[in-house]
Amino acid sequence: RIQRSSLYCLIVPAALAVSALRSSGEGDEDGDRGLVFEDKIAPMLENYCFDCHDSDVKKGGLDLTALRFDLDDEQIFETWVKVHDRVAAGEMPPAKKKHQPTSSKRDWLVGKLSSQLIAADHQRAEEAGRAIWRRLNRYEYENTLRDLLDAPWLQVKDILPEDGELHRFNKVGEALNVSHVQIARYLQAAEYALREVMVPSLEKPETRTQRFYARDQRSFKGKLHYSPFNRSPERAVYPLLDHTAQVDVLDKKAPVTVGESDPAIRKREAFGVTAGAYEPLEVKFSEFKTRQPGKYRLRVSAYTFWAGPGFKGKWYRPDRYHTSVGRRAEPVVLYSEAPPRRLRRLGGFNVYPEPTEQELVVWLLKDETIRPDAARLFRSRPPSWHNPLAEKDGQPGVAYRWLEVTGPIHDTWPPRGHDLMFGNLPVSENARGDVEVKSENPLEDSKRLLRRFMAAAYRHPVSDDEVLLFHQLIGKSMDTGSSFTEAMIAGYTAVLTSPAFISLEEHPGRLNSHALASRLSYFLWNSPPDEALLKAAEADHLKDDGAALREQTERLLGDPKMLRFNKAFLAYWLDLKNATATSADETLYPDYYLDDWLTDSSVEETEAFFAELIRNDLPARNIVDSDFVMLNERLARHYHIPEVDGIEIRRVALPDDSVRGGLLTQSSVLKVTANGTTTSPVMRGAWIMERILGQKPPPPPPSVPAIEPDTRGAKTIREQLDKHRSVPSCNGCHQKIDPAGFALESFDIHGGYREHYRALVDGNEDRRVPGFGMNGQPFKFHLGQPVDCTGELPDGRTFADVRALKKLLLTDERMIARNLVRQLLVYGTGAPVRFGDRPEIERILDRAEASEFGVRTLITEIVQSPLFRNK
Repeated sequence: RIQRSSLYCLIVPAALAVSALRSSGEGDEDGDRGLVFEDKIAPMLENYCFDCHDSDVKKGGLDLTALRFDLDDEQIFETWVKVHDRVAAGEMPPAKKKHQPTSSKRDWLVGKLSSQLIAADHQRAEEAGRAIWRRLNRYEYENTLRDLLDAPWLQVKDILPEDGELHRFNKVGEALNVSHVQIARYLQAAEYALREVMVPSLEKPETRTQRFYARDQRSFKGKLHYSPFNRSPERAVYPLLDHTAQVDVLDKKAPVTVGESDPAIRKREAFGVTAGAYEPLEVKFSEFKTRQPGKYRLRVSAYTFWAGPGFKGKWYRPDRYHTSVGRRAEPVVLYSEAPPRRLRRLGGFNVYPEPTEQELVVWLLKDETIRPDAARLFRSRPPSWHNPLAEKDGQPGVAYRWLEVTGPIHDTWPPRGHDLMFGNLPVSENARGDVEVKSENPLEDSKRLLRRFMAAAYRHPVSDDEVLLFHQLIGKSMDTGSSFTEAMIAGYTAVLTSPAFISLEEHPGRLNSHALASRLSYFLWNSPPDEALLKAAEADHLKDDGAALREQTERLLGDPKMLRFNKAFLAYWLDLKNATATSADETLYPDYYLDDWLTDSSVEETEAFFAELIRNDLPARNIVDSDFVMLNERLARHYHIPEVDGIEIRRVALPDDSVRGGLLTQSSVLKVTANGTTTSPVMRGAWIMERILGQKPPPPPPSVPAIEPDTRGAKTIREQLDKHRSVPSCNGCHQKIDPAGFALESFDIHGGYREHYRALVDGNEDRRVPGFGMNGQPFKFHLGQPVDCTGELPDGRTFADVRALKKLLLTDERMIARNLVRQLLVYGTGAPVRFGDRPEIERILDRAEASEFGVRTLITEIVQSPLFRNK
């Protein structure tokens, strides 16, 4: 339906040509560089370094006698950076060597190497820029289409290939290649998006309000529990009338509805569940299905109840069940579901003992239905009879009355996306029943509409030549028999797949106002500039006016689109994208197994925590330790913090002696640094070094096997590491990596505090820890050996636990802030932090010091810096 061959001829060569642009690093060698090295640097290296780093010894694989001082070669340059950093840190020559340079000689060598490296780096940046050309990653592309077409529900990122990562982020040009496959997927995603936002019918669809009663849903009725002998009752759905009524569950003709004569009874007519959503108990409002994508208002009427009879480890099997008013509120999460079992989390709310109505405004895709999940309730799995929430007289449950759906809600008609493409041109239906746009003057209308579309799509002023290029494509498409509608979609698809749209156009040197506006918006919003930012760019207020740029930065920081930054930045900096990559071991950690509420809440906590740092400009030291946490009920219970109820994440003050506070002890971080079965001080220690302290540990020697955890509990991980560290090639690195990891051994695979490891029961059932998991199965583990969370840092300072470790790390708050600045710079500019950037980073820190390195201040100072305002 689109002239794809024409599109390939137009787009692919241009895109591939642009993707080939690279920072060559070529340039005239500094005339003094060789003399400085030969006359001053080389003699000092020969005096103090060659005995370990010559062609014979070659310690660490480094031969300084053969290492050229060719700083134009990037690999050689990086090797000299390592030499500089090791000397500056006092690690080279090693402390055990008797022949040491004086401090003045060491400072001189560090200074001389630094000046030469900075000069070479700056020369490269002046010629080619810090960053190379890059395309939008798939998250940015999806957000860009959503904003352009005013369609927040669009889902196109999964159409595109996975993005490459470099320097930890998916925003670095060297990792974002452009191939024919990439272009083909862009074409597919763009066409899909354009067709989705066209008017679905000749007339504006009616915004309807429909109520779907639980009693009428196949999903609810199919799991009715009439007889206690046909299925486990804790996995059943109960018809409820009034809390004083009794329902005869043996009689399959028992009433499941009543008339309108008694409003008091009608008020509690519902279907109740006493378990969370888990196959096969996945109740949903199956009679509702979205007719078209868009905005919808969902209202749910529900209440909590208490289900009897008695419960003493196993359910009794009586012939009557009694229910009473619920004893507490219950959290409920709503998901949209589309075949085959594709779920999207829409939001959550609390349900109370009295029937209430809860409302969410959401964006739904076509053919989606709604699934509620009582998140706190257990998820049964046969043969499971044990409910950890049950008491002697019963168990909690949630009763659903109805779902009310209003939609699709159109703020404007025709939708803005359709209006952008076709304006007020009339529409009709073709022979296939599809909507067609009609034009009396196709060539004139196509050029007018194309120019308007490109002005909105491109993030810079559109030239006549650019319009002509795509208008020719539209004309050729109509010449070959395509309708006006199809030809316009072909042209628009080409625009949305062109280098000017899919890439961030930047040239070496000072960014112009439009490029700077795009860099700022894709930094803080992960999406294109809005109208206000584009107006500032068009007036050329951003390039040289620091006050105007600061004003726009503050405006963007206060916008709800900052949620995109929070999710995208933390997904890669802290690995939150891997939060669901592992599942808790069903045997060792049955209390976490199937607990989606805990996993979701953990990620929400970290995102809300970082948002709080930005919103209130809190000091960067909070990354390591804070006097507050962001919790809901599930996390509060996980962290043993009392008096926090409900599903909402909110700020909670910590007691003075708490082990919580900061990122290190958050459940999400501790989960992504474990494997679902065991924890590793090496993994967590390396994560802290790299993500929090900014010190990248070297890779392990290829000849040394990894440690296999002992789940039987015969040896602790520390005992195993002691043997591992006896290998000389391992000890040097592990002395730096392991200490912080040892402090975090106080936390299990999901961040729960522990004093003993868990181990599998080995023949002695009496050693089992009592309790039941969310799936109703009894615990099968026992408490193993005690955790040793003490350690010693490489500089000799010792700590007794994670509280003491945090205090030691915070003796250098500037280091914590420096690392955050480096992470933000990579994310914001799409370029690695180079050696030549170091002086400017220190100037950023100097300007932010008065705010105690406030996180919001650091962001605004980064935007003001030459590193951000130049390519």
